[in-house]
Amino acid sequence: MRTLRSCIIVLASIAGIAACSDNSYTTGNDTPDPVPTTPQSTVVTASGAITTKVDEFRAMLGDPSNGGTAGEQPAGRREIGWDGAAANPFNNKNDFPAAFFNTSSKSGAVFTTPGSGFRNDSLKFAEVNVTYADQFGTFSPTKIFAPVGSNVMEVHFQVAGQPTPATVTGFGAVFSDVDAAGKSTIEMFDTAGKSLGVFAAPVRSDAGGLSFVGARFTLPIVAFVRITMGTGALAATANDVSTGGAFDLVVVDNFVYGEPKHIP
Repeated sequence: MRTLRSCIIVLASIAGIAACSDNSYTTGNDTPDPVPTTPQSTVVTASGAITTKVDEFRAMLGDPSNGGTAGEQPAGRREIGWDGAAANPFNNKNDFPAAFFNTSSKSGAVFTTPGSGFRNDSLKFAEVNVTYADQFGTFSPTKIFAPVGSNVMEVHFQVAGQPTPATVTGFGAVFSDVDAAGKSTIEMFDTAGKSLGVFAAPVRSDAGGLSFVGARFTLPIVAFVRITMGTGALAATANDVSTGGAFDLVVVDNFVYGEPKHIP
């Protein structure tokens, strides 16, 4: 009985050693699995007088500015402002179309939000809350933009004027009235929904209240971006921290991004 038990112990020990050996070494052509890496990006940020840095980011994305030209263009970038005449019917209302910038203006961008819609506004959202009238500045006058009932929105890219999913090399946005560090951000995702990084807009540095952040990759790998604006949604009962309120309330102005390329 003792001999049998000893044999079992010896065999178990040999099996354990073999298992450790299998996990610790590679032989022949076996190679360790590569460690996943996040693609590197070039990030541009600014606050206060941001025009020079926005122009720098535009140049990084490439010329020309393709505006609302339909179809995939061989080079260049796209830019969204909120001041075009076609957007006037939706001004100062909560019904801005989520696909406006791939249908009415063929710029290859479609919006989503967990809120109830979107609003472009030429009155600095004073009709939502009178305290906002002196709070928000504009980069390209006079309209600015925000989701309704949320401080989060996503921009999904499509071939301009088509429902074809696309990717871009990078994206940047102008934020208005960033008071809290690290709370107004752009997170970028690839086609599998994997995060490519979170990029924060700097805190405002002057009375104009504008901040900018943009990130560019060497290849068109960005399928969509998630924009978080401060810590709360605009509302009649929500006041900004600068006026004694509980939230850092932030809106956005221009979006700048690479030419949307179809996904092979």
